[in-house]
Amino acid sequence: MQKHIKNYRWLLTNGVNDMSKSRQGIFIVIYSLKKNPEYLLLKRKLHWKGWEFPKGGIKLFETKKRAVKRETNEETGLDILKIKNHRLRGKYRYDRELIDRKGILGQTYTLFSVQVKKNKVKLDKRESSDYIWLNYEKALKKLTWPNQKKSLRIVNNWINNCKTKK
Repeated sequence: MQKHIKNYRWLLTNGVNDMSKSRQGIFIVIYSLKKNPEYLLLKRKLHWKGWEFPKGGIKLFETKKRAVKRETNEETGLDILKIKNHRLRGKYRYDRELIDRKGILGQTYTLFSVQVKKNKVKLDKRESSDYIWLNYEKALKKLTWPNQKKSLRIVNNWINNCKTKK
């Protein structure tokens, strides 16, 4: 419960003053490591069409980390090896009211990365129509939204910094 109060305070101090108008969510940059990282992108078909990484809303009384585990499982079926909270927060507005989100104008998010063993992805066919594993440069070109490109840069830099420290 404390985490939800803290999250609510964060929303209030960052210009979202009505919880009913903003959905709290997570961005998940999923990657697999061998020599170089490969990133998983999903081809979105629900609400808009284009390439993105998994994301989702946080359910009532659910922690962000639990939401990351649930969304990773629901959207990809992949087994998680490592989760990292990058402490990046952001928000965006929807371009229109979504049928399944009446009265919600946008979404806040916290960035996480998830390391997985590269395997066959089990898509949530309601939300996505395809998936692709790409290196950093190709993934960056394929992503649609600036906030997701920024998130990918942050995760890629973090992975590279971790590799140089070894």
